[in-house]
Amino acid sequence: MAVIKEKLEFKTGGDAHIVEITGEIGGLLRKTALEDGIVNVFVPGATGAITTLEHEPGVCRDFQELFDFIAPVERDYYHNRRGVDSNGHSHVRAGLLGPSLTVPFQSGKLQLGTWQQVVFVDFDEVPRERTLVLTFIGE
Repeated sequence: MAVIKEKLEFKTGGDAHIVEITGEIGGLLRKTALEDGIVNVFVPGATGAITTLEHEPGVCRDFQELFDFIAPVERDYYHNRRGVDSNGHSHVRAGLLGPSLTVPFQSGKLQLGTWQQVVFVDFDEVPRERTLVLTFIGE
């Protein structure tokens, strides 16, 4: 059993920007030469999250509007009362979605459904450079 760690770096636009990263994960999987196992994708940071969805404009818009409804920007967040920043909504949204995802792979291919892609969601209010930690475990 091998454990291989990789990093994936990219820029985001902030404000619930959704970045599709399935191809990049698949490319890193091929680089490992592992055939069967799992990959864990982890977001180090409190305003980003990872999930799967069908990455098409309608679903992305629906997803963003869902978070506008659940955790609206204009709500009075205790985090914002500290006076340091105003991204309380970003922390709440990221906490709801979560910082990690595990995807199995078989025969060197991610085992995702036909319309399922891995996406990173940047909930922060400003563009950022992001780094994800990928841990491949397999043989």
